[in-house]
Amino acid sequence: MTADDAPVGDVSADDRLDVWIDGDSPLLIDVPHAGTYMPPALRAQMTPIAQNVPDADWHVHLLYGFAGEVGASLMAATHARYVVDLNRDPQGAALYPGADNSERVPLLSFDREPLYAGAAPDAAEVERRMARYWTPYHRRLRQRLDAIRARHGHAILLDAHSIRSAVPRFFDGRLPDLNLGTADGASCPAGLGDAAFAVLQRSDFGAVRDGRFKGGYITRHYGRPQDGVHALQLEIAQACYMDEQPPWPWDARRAQPLQQVLRRLVDVLLRWTP
Repeated sequence: MTADDAPVGDVSADDRLDVWIDGDSPLLIDVPHAGTYMPPALRAQMTPIAQNVPDADWHVHLLYGFAGEVGASLMAATHARYVVDLNRDPQGAALYPGADNSERVPLLSFDREPLYAGAAPDAAEVERRMARYWTPYHRRLRQRLDAIRARHGHAILLDAHSIRSAVPRFFDGRLPDLNLGTADGASCPAGLGDAAFAVLQRSDFGAVRDGRFKGGYITRHYGRPQDGVHALQLEIAQACYMDEQPPWPWDARRAQPLQQVLRRLVDVLLRWTP
């Protein structure tokens, strides 16, 4: 099975929380926001805008469609971030204090449009979704990282994301093309972060490190170099590989140069050892 086969937007049952490609290397690529599936009862409560899932990390699993070929594992969430945001703190702590932060269960789109046609989810519903979707996904992610570390002596987690290149709610102007996050160096050794960033800097894309996006909950929580788990986040401006207007189509020709950079990045991660 390849990532191209992974139906992250269409699942046969509500309990299928991720698509998994099992690799034989220390690298696990996690894609928590590419899913577009919403259970029918929940979808019926959403506005037409929300039903189109404009804030998905569209097609990121396709960008890393080569993962299986090179021995990397890939875990792609099936459910939309509007169901529950898998990259938020389970207690709701803000990732970026003082800035605008979206919630565990988002109430507004990135353009500040209401997501619910009627009443928004109350506290009990938020906790129900956390238990139903967030907790099992993270349990599975932890188990897979532990298994990789046991097999190889260490694990590397690449948390893969994308976002529209201009979202005034979260940042001014246009976002740089490639945004590497290492929680200001806390989620992985300096040598690993330096090697990864060098690949991005040598590309034809603009790149920054630990800028507006330093890494979300997944990078900060699982990145524990002292415990043998090393995490990085890569946030990509969607203009690099797709049309940012509805219906947000995948553009294979535009994506090809970016995929070449991502292959070089993954190759560096695969060759790195503590």
